[in-house]
Amino acid sequence: MFELGEKYSPKTEEAVNLLAAMIGLESFSRNEGLVADYIKEFLFSKGVQVRRRNNNLWATSTHWDDEKPTILLNSHHDTVRPSKSYTLDPFEAQIIDGRLYGLGSNDAGGPLVSLIQAFLHFYDQDDLPYNLVLAATAEEEISGENGIASILEEIGDIDLGIIGEPTLMDMAIAEKGLVVIDCEAKGKSGHAARNEGVNAIYKAMTDIGKLKDFKFEKVSNHLGPINVTVTQVEAGRQHNVVPDSCKFVIDVRTTDAYSNKETVDIISSLIESEVEPRSLRLNSSGISEDHPVVKRGEAIGMRKYGSPTLSDQALLDFTTIKIGPGDSARSHTADEYIYVDEIENGINLYIKLLNHLDISPAVKL
Repeated sequence: MFELGEKYSPKTEEAVNLLAAMIGLESFSRNEGLVADYIKEFLFSKGVQVRRRNNNLWATSTHWDDEKPTILLNSHHDTVRPSKSYTLDPFEAQIIDGRLYGLGSNDAGGPLVSLIQAFLHFYDQDDLPYNLVLAATAEEEISGENGIASILEEIGDIDLGIIGEPTLMDMAIAEKGLVVIDCEAKGKSGHAARNEGVNAIYKAMTDIGKLKDFKFEKVSNHLGPINVTVTQVEAGRQHNVVPDSCKFVIDVRTTDAYSNKETVDIISSLIESEVEPRSLRLNSSGISEDHPVVKRGEAIGMRKYGSPTLSDQALLDFTTIKIGPGDSARSHTADEYIYVDEIENGINLYIKLLNHLDISPAVKL
């Protein structure tokens, strides 16, 4: 157990030690059972009644009122697998020069434990103008079907979601979506020595060139242009056969300027290759700059920006905003870390954000 001393609040010390315990438990996507068990027992020790489905946990504030709006505090406890470049043990929490090292410390353990402390702060208050739901969820790193999407019906109606991801406690008021597209250029096989057939690689190269140079007409105010990147190419079975098929994959980071379907339709009309999106469910998201939570955030010094990275926001059909301690640039990196100061600041700012926040029906946007 880490003893942080008088410099830090008891909330911060408790959050850091919860995160340290989580780091020590393998929590790869679809294998989060141990860390879900631990978080559940921690919340039970605080007198919080917790519900669970698969590896997703959620709890509600004590004084629930169906007439009040509901705010969801959500972050995830699954992690990616550690890279081979780690020099420290990814499953051993260490504090070195004010940095808490360990797999998942930044993405998104720090935001999750900070949200948990904010939830506990308000848990028993009987004068809140809203209901609170805390959800610690699974499979975020793979946008899995057994993550947050699987419990939304049981949670019920949500008026605002605060999604904990590393944003340096700035407000991501818009977030890019994602469409992965499988493409296939088709040709005609032949003998390479006789210059026979129609080379599918060349057809694919023509289409890839079009994608490289293409610019969508509409550009998002907060997210900028849609990014289209060819990330994989596969063709040919031996050196002397002209390939009749060349498959390639496109990673498309969508914005609120077009729906995912519209984006795919435009790409399909641009190239000759066959186009098949894997899914259209990971949508771009955004919140009005006039929403009360944005105004409240500005009042306590939070900055606004558009986020290029995907989160569980993509699966949520209600109003959301992404805010959390840590830095997205550290996510999925070797020797991942979060500053202890960032966790303390995250807890304090989450509490300030929720204090005096009014999203009653008269002001909701």
